[in-house]
Amino acid sequence: MLLSRLGELAGGLGLFLLGMHLMTNGLRSAAGPTLKRILNAATESRLRGLASGTLITALVQSSTAVTVATIGFVNAGLLSLGQSIAVIYGCNVGTTVTGWLVALIGFKVKIAALALPMIAVGMVVRLVGGEKRTGHVGFALAGFGLFFLGLGYLKDGFAGLDHNLPLTALGDSLPALALFVLAGFVLTFLLQSSAAALAITLSLAASGSITLLAAGALVIGANLGTTSTAVMAALTATANAKRIAAAHVLFNLATGTVGLLVLMLASLWWQQRPSGQDHLAMLALFHTLFNLAGVLLMWPLTDRLERFLKKRFKRRTSRQGVAQFLDKTTLSTPSLAVEAMRMELIRLSSSSLEQARAAISAEQPDPAVQAQQAGQVFELSHEIARFNRKIAEQQISEEISEILPAALRVARYFAEVARLAQNLEEPHQIIAELSDESLRRQLFDFEAEVTRLLELCEISERVDRSSSEIHQAIESLERHYQRIKEAILDAAIAHRIKAKQHAVLLDTLSHIHRLAQQAEKGARHWPLLTPMQHREPLQRPAKKVEN
Repeated sequence: MLLSRLGELAGGLGLFLLGMHLMTNGLRSAAGPTLKRILNAATESRLRGLASGTLITALVQSSTAVTVATIGFVNAGLLSLGQSIAVIYGCNVGTTVTGWLVALIGFKVKIAALALPMIAVGMVVRLVGGEKRTGHVGFALAGFGLFFLGLGYLKDGFAGLDHNLPLTALGDSLPALALFVLAGFVLTFLLQSSAAALAITLSLAASGSITLLAAGALVIGANLGTTSTAVMAALTATANAKRIAAAHVLFNLATGTVGLLVLMLASLWWQQRPSGQDHLAMLALFHTLFNLAGVLLMWPLTDRLERFLKKRFKRRTSRQGVAQFLDKTTLSTPSLAVEAMRMELIRLSSSSLEQARAAISAEQPDPAVQAQQAGQVFELSHEIARFNRKIAEQQISEEISEILPAALRVARYFAEVARLAQNLEEPHQIIAELSDESLRRQLFDFEAEVTRLLELCEISERVDRSSSEIHQAIESLERHYQRIKEAILDAAIAHRIKAKQHAVLLDTLSHIHRLAQQAEKGARHWPLLTPMQHREPLQRPAKKVEN
């Protein structure tokens, strides 16, 4: 009998976790860019950050997903650390919605009558909708059904278990409450789901296996246990991820302290008595109130907390070749992973074009410095390519599947710019040795025009340069290139330059021209990495050969 009941509990827990997984992933995929827009509202003010974190967590039923999204926004420079801390506060308030769902629906409604039709309807919607948004909504609906079905098995499994599991005998002493807090933390750590730990707590309370105070202690432990996921995710992540994880830990410690103080005061006058279904709403309310109390406690200290965290978790290196925004924690939200990749491509563009401008204008370029700079660009390009492949392994939308190859192209074009710049001979010195003043002036003008084009081709989120402007610049450069080639040939025929100078000039000119073409291609494909509705029409020069 006991083994059968334990099997029912294990199966119920498995169904509950599976339901949570399907529900979270389905809602997150269905919401797609909507989550980004809601979280982007956090940039308006810290108060909006709190509201955004609460709303999204309540929507997707996963504080981990929102924490990861927040890390992605901070890494992409879209949220400040202070705003992200406010979002983390909201995450903790948003997680309390799960307790209300369990308390008010899971234990008040005939679950089988609700869960099975939801699973059936959800899977029909999934089959009809496929990989579109409707299909993801179907998965979420089926996940809700499994969520409640698993909860039903948990409730039935714990019913009558109080004889085999006499936890009420521990009483409500301070050592006993501390033990229940620890148990709640360990349970959340092992299950990696505070919702599951909360469901077990409420099931135990509903069956009368634990007292109301013990259930409250378990709730506090589960709340503290949510920090374990963030800490583990941030161990090998970026400095910003570690700062956000630290803010999460500090906030939850503050809220846990508030909750424990309330419990200790309650234990002084509360008579030991078993809990029951009538007290489930009280537990959900307790969970909400001590998280809100934590917000009120930490809100005035947020500026100090931000300054404190900024002094911690400094980067060990600032090398150009090391990625600053690529964070594996964002891979579970591909739209944010793409944002991180876009930021690295901006860095790649800046590094390669800076190297190209220096190579063209330098009187005597240092080969060792050029090789080092090019190596850093190649290293960053390879990191972007590896991260791109990891994004492709996730469950991605059709729009993101179109963005990924465009990102690889942009990375390859700018890496080629760095390679060409590294191998560029000393154009300034070659031109300075010419005796033909007119030709020398034309070549310097061509260099200046290439430099201006490179400045236009540097991609940035802050600078709004239309593709038509770059298109006109490359068309003008093409015409200039043809004219100057003819001028070199004419000078060679007229013996104004030596035959060796003629060959070197044409080779150097072709090298610079190809470098400019690669930079223009990188800038031209950059709009393909933006959302479809914001893209400009792709403009191509009249004569183009893809490389």
